[in-house]
Amino acid sequence: MEYVSHPLIKEKAIERRAYQISIAATALMRNTLVILPTGLGKTAIALLVIASRLHNEGGRALVLAPTKPLVEQHAEFFRKRMKLNPEEIVALSGEISPEKRVELWKDAKLIVSTPQVVENDLIAGRISLEDVVHVTFDEAHRAVGEYSYVYIAERYFKEAKKPLILAITASPGSDAERIKEVVKNLGIEEIEIRTEADDDVKPYVFGRTIEWIKVEMPEELKAVKQKFEEALKLRFKKLEKFGISVEGLSKKELLALQESLQAEAAESRNQELFDAVSILAEVLKIQHGIELIETQGLDALKEYLKRLIKEAKARGGSKAAKNIVGDPLFMDAVTKVIACRVEHPKLQKLKEVVKKQLKEKPESRVIVFTNFRDTAEVIVEELKEEGIRTSRFVGQAKRFEKKGMSQKEQVEVLSKFKSGEINVLVATSVGEEGLDIPSTDLVVFYEAVPSEIRAIQRKGRTGRAREGRIVVLVTKGTRDEVYYWSSVRKEKAMYARLYELKESIKPRQASLDDFSKPSHQEVNAVVYVDSRESNSGIAKKLNRLGLAIRVQNLEVADYVVSDRVAIERKTVSDFAESIVNKDRDVFSQLIRLKKHYPRPVLIIEGDGLYSRLNPNALRGAIAAIAVDIGIPVIQTKNSDETAEFIALLARREQEVRKREVALHAGKTKKTLKEMQEYVVSSISDVGPIIAKNLLQHFQTIEKIATASEEELMEVPKVGRKTAERIRKLMTTPYSEADKFES
Repeated sequence: MEYVSHPLIKEKAIERRAYQISIAATALMRNTLVILPTGLGKTAIALLVIASRLHNEGGRALVLAPTKPLVEQHAEFFRKRMKLNPEEIVALSGEISPEKRVELWKDAKLIVSTPQVVENDLIAGRISLEDVVHVTFDEAHRAVGEYSYVYIAERYFKEAKKPLILAITASPGSDAERIKEVVKNLGIEEIEIRTEADDDVKPYVFGRTIEWIKVEMPEELKAVKQKFEEALKLRFKKLEKFGISVEGLSKKELLALQESLQAEAAESRNQELFDAVSILAEVLKIQHGIELIETQGLDALKEYLKRLIKEAKARGGSKAAKNIVGDPLFMDAVTKVIACRVEHPKLQKLKEVVKKQLKEKPESRVIVFTNFRDTAEVIVEELKEEGIRTSRFVGQAKRFEKKGMSQKEQVEVLSKFKSGEINVLVATSVGEEGLDIPSTDLVVFYEAVPSEIRAIQRKGRTGRAREGRIVVLVTKGTRDEVYYWSSVRKEKAMYARLYELKESIKPRQASLDDFSKPSHQEVNAVVYVDSRESNSGIAKKLNRLGLAIRVQNLEVADYVVSDRVAIERKTVSDFAESIVNKDRDVFSQLIRLKKHYPRPVLIIEGDGLYSRLNPNALRGAIAAIAVDIGIPVIQTKNSDETAEFIALLARREQEVRKREVALHAGKTKKTLKEMQEYVVSSISDVGPIIAKNLLQHFQTIEKIATASEEELMEVPKVGRKTAERIRKLMTTPYSEADKFES
């Protein structure tokens, strides 16, 4: 076996594979998108390119991966194989404080991070990409829309002196426009594609067999499904009265229609359209129930129905949930579900397949993929009862009151799976993307998936180091069959479109010359952003508009743009919720905001006043805020318009009015000097600059209070009007203060 020899790569660390060397050579010359099946060494290619860039160009390299487990996995991969000091390869995540991240960044040669962390640090001005000579975007198919990859690439091209990008993925998808968007967003100049059928890849691929096991849906489940379909047809008829036909539409098409109708309803204030949007939500909920009946069975369906009923009974629950639960036809279906005792035949078939595999090959590793956590838990318990060493493998987020797995727990489970302590892993989608799950002898799809991306990633978990087998469980005559063939068709279309796009991209066509120059956009105005608003996307938009961003925990306000102007932002749905929910009382929030900032502003973001509340209730609340509390209310259509308005306020205050930014409620305790500045700056027409001038001139607040108008006017920036206001404040008896305007 031959190994790669390089000054920055350890001896015998990387096997020399012709296709990897060829792809790396291309990636060293141009920004390259690499499409390579799972298990064929995309990270090894990144290592070859990164080592060459660091050796030849100096600087530092950045590797981005979408999840914390992937970040840790990549960091460990590079530490084991690169001739760098351990402290020069760092893994960053949101669990590390911003201050510590800055220190780690300064000393690092190779940074591995989640994109959200890098994006936040760029927006806050904590780091620079100027000396980054290479960026690797793992799972690059995510680089669309507002995902952090897009912003980071944009900043990289503006700031870096010698930018070069490697984008890697097993499957960018079959949507031609989406692929083009990835290419555009990452400045891709070349596409390298390899499949398991390519001559230079074949020697490294082990055989894989695919087997479809079809099961019949029991009559009892068919009867339950029929009841759900009756409730569904009733909604179809209601929608037809509005001139809307949805029968036969896919989930994706229904969601797109719902979004379109919601926007139209908000603009036109048409009550019929509002009703149609709610009925569409009912359709989607019932269809999800039918999907569970067809592909999962009663346990998953019962868990879903429990959550639906809980949502309907909850204060603030959706109108769609309330309508469904209040429908006698649907509740008749629920009664049938409760009475039904039959299990889905997939579960029995799965147990047979797994037991046979482990009997024939006791040291086998098996992964069972399922879409739903409820199903994963049922499968784990059933396999454990059979004496099989099994564990679930799910994401970190909490789902419907069910705890996820921490990063530490995920790592422990994978370690046990590798060692053989566990030989069956029951995984949701978190096991599909990127993670170094050891090669398995058997991969089972508990249900087919319509996504070619997910299907490719699932299949890539076997046949990596030895021959493997794939079993797909399919319920006859259901969406299982539709989904499977949909993923096969999309996979073929994906490669066809990729090859077409590869031919259309000429070398150097997308030259980076215009992008690689540092941006000369002036950054003057500063906006303080509450950390809870950092995920809204507005901070990123403000940064693109040329403002400096400071993210921190603000006691009051979402955004602060000067010593007197602070902004509370609510989406339309948030605003409606804050009117009825005492724990989120908007009136108390705004009164507190006005107490600290003399010129507060409320922004309500969203198209129209669509919500479950009567529009007149919303208008009444807005009127009370504007008239009774005295806070101006601005309505914006979307986050772009919100960002533009905040930017305008910041520039007006800081550049035109020459006011400083001051956080009046930023600390629980102020220093004596800060308290003096705060007291003086709170006087009308006296901001922080004049306050400092007055204190420097008179030294004490007492001397300011006793100074004459002429003495006050000796201070820079204090005119007669300001001097008069100070004297009036200091000399007017409290009992007579009502006679004067402030």
